Amino acid sequence: MSASLDDAAPSTRVDRRSALPMYDQLQRALLRSIEDGTLQPGDLLPGEHRLCEIHAVSRTVVRQALGMLEHEGAIVRIKGKGTFVAPRKTSEHLAGQLMGLHEEVAARGGTITSDVLRHETVPAPAHVAQQLALAPEEDVTVLVRLRHVDGEPWSLSTTWLSPRLGALLTGADLHTASLSRVLEAHGVRAVSGERAVEAAMTDEGEGELLQLGPQRPVLRLTSTTTDEAGRPIEHFVALHRGDRSRFVFPVSRGPEAGHLLHLDVDRAAADRAAAE
Repeated sequence: MSASLDDAAPSTRVDRRSALPMYDQLQRALLRSIEDGTLQPGDLLPGEHRLCEIHAVSRTVVRQALGMLEHEGAIVRIKGKGTFVAPRKTSEHLAGQLMGLHEEVAARGGTITSDVLRHETVPAPAHVAQQLALAPEEDVTVLVRLRHVDGEPWSLSTTWLSPRLGALLTGADLHTASLSRVLEAHGVRAVSGERAVEAAMTDEGEGELLQLGPQRPVLRLTSTTTDEAGRPIEHFVALHRGDRSRFVFPVSRGPEAGHLLHLDVDRAAADRAAAE
């Protein structure tokens, strides 16, 4: 892959006469190589010294450019092995449709498993009691799961249910089972709800579980679903890795064909979330 970058066209090289900082130019050049397929997911990038030679820039410039690409999730650094092009983000539709991650992954032929980190009855936090139409500090069942897609940590979800519905989980294999399918087996079916997507940053614990590290961008999906009678079923908050997921929403205007709106966690959005 180094040879491909060695043969890069002059237009992709750093221009010292440009008003753009050299690290910004280098970052854009490397990103173009990823986007046009010159660099493929999993490819090893040339070392810092070789990048300095190719683009005739200092190591400081190279490190700044690589730092920006790593922050955006375009590359990953593995200690002792080098810097690699990150896997492409997976388009997920669960933010705009009434489905769970289990159904989303199964639909694309993947395998999902869950580590159950917490499963107990606790007094409902104020915002959860409001969403589930419960009295303040009324008991709720809380379920915290680290979700793995094809063996890779993918999302960290916290789900709250009323004790009546939480009791239906007794005996269920929550390591492999779909929560919605477990509830549907007992006649509880979600037919409506509201979901919101926000940019967020991991704290130390979240970053460790998701294998991202602290202060890394994630997509925070918040959802409340209701049954046919309008009764709340569950309220959950899920953090999806910003370097693996992007949420896709079908939109349309009247009878016209819909378009796809892609929402990615970008550096600016993540920085705004961190400043809140």
